[in-house]
This record gives sequence, structure tokens and C-alpha cells, in this order.
Amino acid sequence: MAFANITSDDMLLHKARAIWRRGTAVPVSQDTLVDGETKSFAKEIAPTIPTVTELDLSSFPVGKITRVWVALAEDGMGLPIRVPVMVAKGALEGPVVGITAALHGNELNGIPLIHRLYKDLDPQTLHGTLVSVPVANSPGYLLSQRGYSDGTDLNRMMPGKPNASGPQVYAYNLMQRIVRHFEYLIDLHTASRGRVNSLYVRANLRDPRTARMARLQNPQIIVHNTSPGGSLRGAAMELGIPAITVEIGDPSTFNERYVKNALIGVTNILAQMSMLPDEETPNEYEPIVCSRSYWIFAKSGGILTVHPELATWVRAGDLIATVRNVFGDIEEEYYAPQDGVIVGKHIDPVCQTGNRILHLGVVDGELQAVVDDGHM
Repeated sequence: MAFANITSDDMLLHKARAIWRRGTAVPVSQDTLVDGETKSFAKEIAPTIPTVTELDLSSFPVGKITRVWVALAEDGMGLPIRVPVMVAKGALEGPVVGITAALHGNELNGIPLIHRLYKDLDPQTLHGTLVSVPVANSPGYLLSQRGYSDGTDLNRMMPGKPNASGPQVYAYNLMQRIVRHFEYLIDLHTASRGRVNSLYVRANLRDPRTARMARLQNPQIIVHNTSPGGSLRGAAMELGIPAITVEIGDPSTFNERYVKNALIGVTNILAQMSMLPDEETPNEYEPIVCSRSYWIFAKSGGILTVHPELATWVRAGDLIATVRNVFGDIEEEYYAPQDGVIVGKHIDPVCQTGNRILHLGVVDGELQAVVDDGHM
């Protein structure tokens, strides 16, 4: 049959298709009979979760878990840019503990940790209030990227400003509308894109409150770190809120083993504060405590291989990384400058000058009053 190319042919084809559709179309119903029972395949709409602009903990019902959206800014349509917040208000008196996750939008392991924690939580036996933000950087999360919608690192914007750039206003409102209500803070992170981390904690070990939280967290490694400028942890500490950062594995994925162990650590902290009736779970091992740590950077570009495994020891002079050119020739080799433990490392083989190679933790005893690993 020739391709229809005149008006009469088009009309005939149109009529033929209409007749065929009437004869073959299957009516669609929201209800279908399955194994003798009527099953609905229509999506069930969850109850509406309210949006608020201030987290007034006194207004939440006692002995219940409540979910709200907290608006922190507005988008180009004038609609609120919101973060999800879960509030478990215990029936018994106790502290207010905050947990934040995904402040870097592609660092996701804190999300299932929070979900599992609340699944097993009984607010009737809870002492105090547990406030969790599963996604603290909703614009970055929706874009599967580390930074805010414009790429800005929110963890260098704290405590933000009320009249400034979009990321600064967002950071300010996150602090003012949510974080300032906490009495303790556990900030959950992962490695950045192209890197992997051990399960480790960054905390000011000169502060007995955060030192205790760090040990209870049950990590492989603890790094003494007084928090870089603009970080959420540092801004919380400035408000008198003891805070630690927990690094849980790798970005853009769920590391089940790391999530499980980090959850044990979080429940340890809550139990030590007498918020939970459970006893603390003893560590299966003693964490390696580093008085400081730092990154080793690539001087040249090429194809990178980092040799040591996470949480293993290297000695001064050990080969730690090799950079080859695209023809396979060795361009440069890197050696451990001193004894230390591998806290994190780069796994993306495409390496440019200035890329991070390896995060080395050092155990040399003395805890400095100010120490920063240059973490970004």
C-alpha cells in the first residue's frame, strides 16, 4: 500500500484508525481483580504534611513523631524551598538532640540511618526530643550534587546572613529556624564525589562533651579537628551546641555496612544521654584516635592509582600512589611522608594537578587548640 499523500486517503486512514481503536481498546480501571480480590492500583496520597517557617518545639505533641516541612527560602516561582524535618517528642523530660544529613546534597548515607532510627523509636519511652533533618540541602539533593543549586558549599556558609546571596540566606535560616533549637548536634556526611571514606568522626577532642560523643559513635577512626570556618559544626559550637561530624562511607549510594555501624553509634550517644532505655553497645574495637590529619595532593596530572586500603596503616616511605600518563608510563610516585592511617582516598583514576590523593591521619599525642585538615 502506497504512503497516503492525498486528502481523501488521509480521511480514510483516520476513519480506519478510529474503528480499530474502538474495537481493540481495553478499558482502564483503578481497581483490578487479583486472586479473587479487588486490588487498587491508584496511587495512595499520603496525608498532607504541613509547611512551617519556624520550628517551635513547644507546639509539637508529646509522645508522638511529627513530620513537617520547614521553609528556608523561595524559588523563582515564589514557592518555598523546604527541608523535611522529623520531630520525636518524648513523653519524658530530656535533652534536645539534632541530627542533620545531606548538607552536601549527594552525601546520602545519613538518610537511611535516620529512617531506621525513627522506625524503631518509641516516643512514649523517649526522654527528651529528637529532631532530624534527613535532607538539609534540598536544592543540591534534587540535582544530585554536593553544593547548593548554584554550586556553593553550604558547609562553608554557616551561620549565613539574612540579607545576602541565596546560599547565605538559606544557611542563615537553617541555623535560625532549626539548628539553634538543638542542645547537641550530630552532622552526618560521606566522602565527596570521586573519593571514599572510612567510618570516621571529626570532633574537637579538647572538649570533653564532643570527645565523649566521638568515642560513643563507634567509628573506625576519630580525627581531632576544631572545625573549618563556615561549617555547620563550627557554627553550632559557637552557639554552645556540642557537635560532631560523622563521615559514613561513600557519596551517591547507600553503604549498608557503614550505615548500620553508624546507627549503632548514634543510638549509643542517645543512650548515654539517657534518652533511650537501651544500654550502650560496646565497641568491637578501639577506634584509632588521630591528633591531626591532612590531605596529600597531586603535583601532576594523569591516571591515578592509590594503593593502600582504607583504615590501614602506612609507614614513612611506603609507596602510596602512582600517576601514569595515558600511554601507561609512570610519571610520578608518591610516598608516605610519615607514619599514619588512611582516613580517606581518591578513587577517580582521572587525576589533574591539585587533585587530592589521600587523607592521612597522624597519631602523635598532642591535641592542638586549633587544627584543620583542609577538608572540603
